[in-house]
Amino acid sequence: MKLIDKLMPPAHLPGVGRYCLCLMLITALFGAYACTPSKVVDEQSGTSATAVNVKPLSEVNPPSPDKRVGLKAGLFDAEEAIWNLEMLSQKRPPEDFVGVTNSDLAFKDNYAIQGNYNGFMVWDISQPKTPELVVDFLCPASQSDVSVYGDLLFVSGEGLGGRLDCGTEGVEQTVSDDRLRGIRIFDISNIKEPEYISNVQTCRGSHTHSVLKDPEDDENVYVYVSGSAPVRPNEELPGCSDAMPEEDPNSALYRIEVIQVPLDNPEDAQIVNSPRIFEELDPAPTHGISPADRAKLEEARKEGAFIVHIFGQDRILPDRYVTPMLQNVVEERGGSGEPTAADSAALREQLPEIMAERFGGGEENPMDNRGPNQCHDITLYPEIGLAGGACEGYGLLLNIEDPANPRRVDAVADSNFAYWHSATFSNDGEKVLFTDEWGGGGQPKCRETDPMEWGANAIFTIGDDDKMDFKSYFKMPAPQTAQENCVAHNGSLIPVPDRDIMVQSWYQGGISVFDWTDPENAIEIAYHDRGPVDANSMQMGGSWSVYWYNGVIVNSEIARGLDIFELKPSPYLTENEIAAAKTVTFEQLNPQGQPKYDWPTTFVLAKAYVDQLDRGKGLSSEHIAMARTQLAIAEQASGNEQDEILTSLADEVESQASGSSQSEKVEKLVTTVRNLASM
Repeated sequence: MKLIDKLMPPAHLPGVGRYCLCLMLITALFGAYACTPSKVVDEQSGTSATAVNVKPLSEVNPPSPDKRVGLKAGLFDAEEAIWNLEMLSQKRPPEDFVGVTNSDLAFKDNYAIQGNYNGFMVWDISQPKTPELVVDFLCPASQSDVSVYGDLLFVSGEGLGGRLDCGTEGVEQTVSDDRLRGIRIFDISNIKEPEYISNVQTCRGSHTHSVLKDPEDDENVYVYVSGSAPVRPNEELPGCSDAMPEEDPNSALYRIEVIQVPLDNPEDAQIVNSPRIFEELDPAPTHGISPADRAKLEEARKEGAFIVHIFGQDRILPDRYVTPMLQNVVEERGGSGEPTAADSAALREQLPEIMAERFGGGEENPMDNRGPNQCHDITLYPEIGLAGGACEGYGLLLNIEDPANPRRVDAVADSNFAYWHSATFSNDGEKVLFTDEWGGGGQPKCRETDPMEWGANAIFTIGDDDKMDFKSYFKMPAPQTAQENCVAHNGSLIPVPDRDIMVQSWYQGGISVFDWTDPENAIEIAYHDRGPVDANSMQMGGSWSVYWYNGVIVNSEIARGLDIFELKPSPYLTENEIAAAKTVTFEQLNPQGQPKYDWPTTFVLAKAYVDQLDRGKGLSSEHIAMARTQLAIAEQASGNEQDEILTSLADEVESQASGSSQSEKVEKLVTTVRNLASM
């Protein structure tokens, strides 16, 4: 039977309708003219069923010149640049949180929970164009990273000023029973009235954490704690030791903490293991300073700035440290008033000893000849039994099939990376992307002369033996000014079927959406950016973290509050692909707990596959047009008529699979169409 015969409209249609549909199909297949209307309209998307603007990623054509370059500065009135995104809303933080760093995000139902160094906020985002603040919970402790599980909220605390009672007065004493460093646990069964129910103290606090639900354990969840601060005194928390592990097997160094949280009694949460996942790792290779930093260092040296050598390189000592040190020199000689030139000379002479005492140094420091002693972030992907540990000088791959006993299965280092910060897996678990927070997030590392391999992402494939193989780097391509802290930071996958598309924070580099389906050719396809917070000096700001959640992109802006975006269709990401992504929804989402995306059987899923086959030339243009037309017709039909159209379409497309360069995607389209026919 010929293709056109198989696709003829059902005989029972009225003559005029049957005639128009016939001509429409001929138009789709052979380019002839048809009667009015000349195209089938998809009522859900509002786009033509026979004409979708699709281009391969090799033809991505971003605005030129880049609109992100040269934006005017301002806190709440900075100039903005946006491409292939729509800003739905911008919300400023409440009074107690203005001027205080906004940190990470977690999601539950229709709520976005935003961490802040002063506590956390809960936003109702059910109406993303008009989100509403429903909770501003004042409870200081840097950096207040947040995660949820069910009715529980977990909040990280690492700084020395966090209090067990959530007080705002801080903790002045070196040793105090009032200090909180670890995990706070809240009951959010009534999310508008969070109840602080428990905490778990750790020796190094919790810089970040990750929540793991074991599919085999319905009674507990597990929290992996990453603490990077100095070890607290044993007098404050018994059992804390900063000795080398060979000197003290209970040392708080070179380990992470695993907390078990009984779901029926979260008050009984406790540390159940401290895995030493860093054993036998050598010191990581490093790179020197960038041309821009070298020029800045030499200029500062000529101007008489105080230069110190710590962590293997010369650095400019900030004024906030110099001023009290100079004042101490003045007091030690019994003087008063402004420091003299002699005081400055005395401080320069003392600095090497001061730095060695505070930060260690020299060949006698046992930590100099070892690998990392802590992770920054650990991204858990329980569906594949693996976690990606971004651990200072290394990227680790961990087996987490036994939640309380994670074990390292591979480790990679790279001299282009300064600080392995976070990880994201591809949805199929065959790739992993690590970020490099070169400069710690508080420095401008996206200047025009900064290497594109530094402060970037590194993309690896994962083999059957769980070994990682490096493929490429990706860095947000728009150069930023010396007044903008900028480097790779937190993001998440967007659930576009059969593609690995990620939205990512770059601090004051804004947010970038890029496709890394091909691990050797990551390509940016959308962005948003603001000008610097301040035109004359580097002030902290920008996107701390940005994640896709139930159809929208939510951004935690360090200085400016909360942003919500929506993707706009483009030739590189079609309306059908975006609509298919929106069919994936969750009741909760954590930044370091990656879910597996599964797409329900829908017409937009089938259309998304057709768009992708069009982009990749996986089917002929005639078959692409035929598939779009038949899907549009079938969507308007019902019962046996719909089943017949879909079955015929599946048979025809399947016949082309063996000769297609994208046979696997063709089979996914066929499977989706057959499933639609059987519904």
